[in-house]
Amino acid sequence: MLSLLKIRNLALVDELTWEPHAGFLGITGETGAGKSVIMGGISLALGERADKSLIRSGETQCSIEAMFQLGDTNALNTLLEESGVPPCEDGLLIIRRVVTATGNRQFINSSPVTLQLLKRIGAGLVDMHHPEEHRSLTSQERQLCLLDAFAEDAPALATYHTAYRAWLDARQAYRTLLESEMANERELDFLQHQADEIESAHFTAEEVEGLEARWQRARNASRLRDTALPMAHMVDGEEGSLLSTLHQLVRSGRDLERLDATCAPWLESLESLIDTAEELSSNLQDYVETLECDPAELAELENRIALLDNLKRKYGADFEAITEHLEHCRAKLDAIGNREQKLEELQAEEENCRRKMLQAGKTLSAARAAAAPRLEENFLTHARHLGFRQSLFTAQLSPLPEPGPQGLEEVDFLFGPNPGEPQKALRLIASSGELARVMLALKSALARQDDTPLLIFDEIDANVGGEIARAVGMKMRELGRDHQVIAITHFPQVAALADHHYLISKGQTAEGRTVSRLEEVDADARIAELVRMLGTSGPAAEAHARGLLIH
Repeated sequence: MLSLLKIRNLALVDELTWEPHAGFLGITGETGAGKSVIMGGISLALGERADKSLIRSGETQCSIEAMFQLGDTNALNTLLEESGVPPCEDGLLIIRRVVTATGNRQFINSSPVTLQLLKRIGAGLVDMHHPEEHRSLTSQERQLCLLDAFAEDAPALATYHTAYRAWLDARQAYRTLLESEMANERELDFLQHQADEIESAHFTAEEVEGLEARWQRARNASRLRDTALPMAHMVDGEEGSLLSTLHQLVRSGRDLERLDATCAPWLESLESLIDTAEELSSNLQDYVETLECDPAELAELENRIALLDNLKRKYGADFEAITEHLEHCRAKLDAIGNREQKLEELQAEEENCRRKMLQAGKTLSAARAAAAPRLEENFLTHARHLGFRQSLFTAQLSPLPEPGPQGLEEVDFLFGPNPGEPQKALRLIASSGELARVMLALKSALARQDDTPLLIFDEIDANVGGEIARAVGMKMRELGRDHQVIAITHFPQVAALADHHYLISKGQTAEGRTVSRLEEVDADARIAELVRMLGTSGPAAEAHARGLLIH
């Protein structure tokens, strides 16, 4: 339920703090006193788009704060946490909205949120009805939602939605392939040529990795040999080579060691130098032997390099890109070559998904067909209380030519308010007063299934007589047992039935500015307001007002 509403600087309201009770609440007041501002404040708190013209004259911003005391908040907390918003503590949800001339901000549980999230959450908190809103009842989509709510077929509807989406996906995949352009012979030849050209080269990643280095060495074999061979002679060759010099150093070192043993530690490294030089000599000799220039091998390497460069120019900057292009050609050739087989597979999948969807649709249809007569009977019970004593009502289900997002059928609510007249679709009923009572009867029929905590009725009793107005009030009072119900009304018969009666009035401040005030009235103050609403005065009017309070 709405436990607190604070409004600052909104239209005629400079500052208002309202702590509404549970049950059925009536709000009354003279025309222009500001009743619509209260509803406007609640609408803003629920995410309605704001206009800077709403800001009270002379002020820079207006703000609205709404606190809701809720029961089960598990689903709401999950949504809040997914959006990075703190969960409700002790079932308390706090909404704050600030509107300025340059924009607006909104907060849930002190955390800034998007307007989209606020509207999404607000839709589950409040169900608001006003004279223009009843026309939504004429929508067949809305009627189907009401029937589903009464049928309590949410699991069957969810199963159908899943199956329907799967069928749409399967059908789209089949149609996409079916309607795609057939690859012509030229395209097939071109793809095959590309694949053959790459495959016939027989390149491997290992070959490509060392190909450039092998080619460079074969190409420069003579220069490499002319450099390496003298190096080998310098290490182990004629008199004066590195090895002969090292051997002479070792012999001299041994002479030193015999004459002076203290030289031994630093002379030990001489013999290790000989080992290193001999290893270097061996490596140089082996390297020189590999540098024999084979013209045939060089020509083969040059051919392979040229072939690789040609493939790079055509199919990619490196061997990896060439390989990816080859896989692309193979996949496309496979797709074209196996097109008929794939079409058969996709068609079978589409038919399978359709069967599952139709089966889920039949289950949903059965639930709706079973619920429709129960809704009709329940509705008529409430409608008779609202003055439609001999009315007829039918929830007419008609199969769709093709399955739709919401099932295999559509529904049309047919209503006949007067005996002897044929039933008409609600969209053909012109009277807003009749539509208002139809809506209230439907709300009453769905009271048990409707988990919306707050219902607001803004002058839906317009264009009805006094006796019917009292019946409307009785229905609101009944709804107040399961919901918090707020009704803005001009009828004393409705206001008198409210569990709590609030009066909004217009006055002036000490500075001469017009302001609106909201206060609960009881006892004599409530009698006085009911007398005003009756449009008369005197003892008889007061007695009438007191009589209205006797439920």
